[in-house]
Amino acid sequence: MSARNAEPEIAVRAARETTALFGHREAEQTLLNAYRSGRIPHAWLIGGAQGIGKATLAYRMARFVLAHPDPSARSVQDADTLYVDEDHPVARQVANGSHGGLLTLERTVNDKGTMRTVITVDESRETIGFFGSTAASVGGWRICVVDTVDELNANASNALLKILEEPPARSLFLLISHAPARVLATIQSRCRKLPLRPLEPDDVVRAAAEAAGQDRNDPALRDAAEAAEGSVSRALTLFGGQSLGLHQRTLDLLNRLPQLDQRALHALGDALPLNDRVGLKAFVDTVDRWLTGHLHAPDAGANLPRLARLAEVWEKINRAARETEGFNLERKPLIFSVFGMLAEATAGRPSQAH
Repeated sequence: MSARNAEPEIAVRAARETTALFGHREAEQTLLNAYRSGRIPHAWLIGGAQGIGKATLAYRMARFVLAHPDPSARSVQDADTLYVDEDHPVARQVANGSHGGLLTLERTVNDKGTMRTVITVDESRETIGFFGSTAASVGGWRICVVDTVDELNANASNALLKILEEPPARSLFLLISHAPARVLATIQSRCRKLPLRPLEPDDVVRAAAEAAGQDRNDPALRDAAEAAEGSVSRALTLFGGQSLGLHQRTLDLLNRLPQLDQRALHALGDALPLNDRVGLKAFVDTVDRWLTGHLHAPDAGANLPRLARLAEVWEKINRAARETEGFNLERKPLIFSVFGMLAEATAGRPSQAH
């Protein structure tokens, strides 16, 4: 399958379900060492920027534990990595979503066929029945991957918290977060934190090439990796088509803030037709990373009111983006709304976008 024509969700899922892991050797060793010690924490908060391999690592860990349920076994003690061959029965079951010892919490499609913007409380409550029953996996391990904990609504977070507070024996929670500092404090306190760094461009190229079945030497893939700021999913989104150009146009407008170029904003909106989901993701990712960079800049704390405004806008933009994607709304109103909010937040005054 070529990433040039792939939907963003397909490309991201391909990256997530690959058995290969790039650039996170230290984090992998942390999980492996904790497991073979026989005293592994029951919950992990795997944090970092979107698309850098958090879910890949979480599923890699889940496969390894389910394939090797005894941490004292020689196969575990001698292991160098969490690798499980893709032909292993556990790997095949996990790939098919049929392993009885693994539960995944993620956004689902509603009755109208559109993707929900959050993980609901009903979905989160599935953990109660899952962890309350006899595990189907040999060795009794029950593993829950939450992808992502950022998308749990308030009631869903509280439902998950109840299980985290009194975890059953031989249970393992792998919580993925793009913004771990913003996760509910009571959830954070019950998890061991495992931060992941953005990947180097070479690792992005290798991971994206494997996920999409592309040649590593493709110049377009290298260009996408260089612009992806360490994110494999972002590189896959930018790879091919007009997405890379859309990213640069959006970045140019962001760097002019708080000034707004009405003509350029209209042109950007015209470049995003209604059904262009890849382009929408490229736009949203560019804005999200620009905002994240400003929120975590070394001098960000010097202007706390501005920092608070940007944090509030970050939440509003991500909510609006999910609604636009979920309900397939017109893109131009989103673009003007995003830049209007950002102009107001960066200048500290009402915006001029219309």
